[in-house]
Amino acid sequence: MLYLKNDSLKNDSEIIIFALIFGFLITAFLYASVGFGGGSTYNALLILAKTDYQLVPKIALFCNLIVVTGGTLRYHKNKLIPWNLALPLVAISIPFAWLGGYTPISQFWFSAVLGVALLCAGVAMFLRHNEVSETADWIQTKLGYFSLSFVSGSLGFLAGLVGIGGGIFFSPLLHLLKTAPSKNIAAFSSFFILVNSISGLIGQFMKQGDVQVLGQFFEYSWLFLVVLVGGQLGNYLGIKVFQPEIVRRLTALLVIYVGVRLILMSIKIAG
Repeated sequence: MLYLKNDSLKNDSEIIIFALIFGFLITAFLYASVGFGGGSTYNALLILAKTDYQLVPKIALFCNLIVVTGGTLRYHKNKLIPWNLALPLVAISIPFAWLGGYTPISQFWFSAVLGVALLCAGVAMFLRHNEVSETADWIQTKLGYFSLSFVSGSLGFLAGLVGIGGGIFFSPLLHLLKTAPSKNIAAFSSFFILVNSISGLIGQFMKQGDVQVLGQFFEYSWLFLVVLVGGQLGNYLGIKVFQPEIVRRLTALLVIYVGVRLILMSIKIAG
C-alpha cells in the first residue's frame, strides 16, 4: 500500500509540474503579446498548485522580470517610453513596491487580495479602449500629476505585496483616462512592471532572506526557462501575427477566471 501511495503521489506531482509548465508558457505568451509580464496569473497558478504561498510572489516577480526585460529594451530602442511621465511615476512607486514586498501577509489575505485584484484587472482589460493620438494635456497639471502619483504609489505597494508588476492595473486605467497613445502606454507599463518587480523582489527576500528560502526559490528555476520561451514567442507573434484586441480580451477572460478561483479559495481557507 505504501508503494502505491508513493506512486500515486509521484503521478500527482508529475501532473502538477506539467500543468504549471503549460500554464506558465501560455501565460507568458499571452501577456507578453499585450505588453505585460504575467505576474498576477503566475501567482494564481502557483497557489492553485499548492505552492508555499511565501515563495509564490518571489517566483512570480522573477518571472515578470524575465518576460518584460526584452520588451522594455525594445520599447526604449524604438523611443516609445514617455520618460517625462515614466521616470517620476516609477520613482514614486519604487519605495512602495519594496514596502509591499517587505510587509507580512497571511495566506487568506494573500489569496483574497490577489483574487479581487485579478478580477478588477480582468474587467478593466476586457473593456474596449478608445485610441488617442497624443499625450493628454491634463497630465501636465498639478492635479493630474498628484492623481497619477497616488495611483503609482498604491499600485507599487500592491505589486510588492502580492508579487505582481502593477502594469496590468495601470495600463487599463491610462487607457480609460485617454492619457496617451496605446504604444506609449504599453511601453510605460512594461517599464513600470520591470522596476517594480525588482523593488518588490528585494523586499520579498529581505522579509524572508534565509538561505533555505533561496534554495527553495531556485528549485523552480525550470519555470524561468518556460516563461523565457513563452515571452519571446508572445513578443514576436503578438506583433507579427495576432490581433492585439483579440489577444487582450482572451487574456482578460483568463485573468477573470483565475481571480474568481482565488476568491473562492480564500473563502474556503476562511471557513
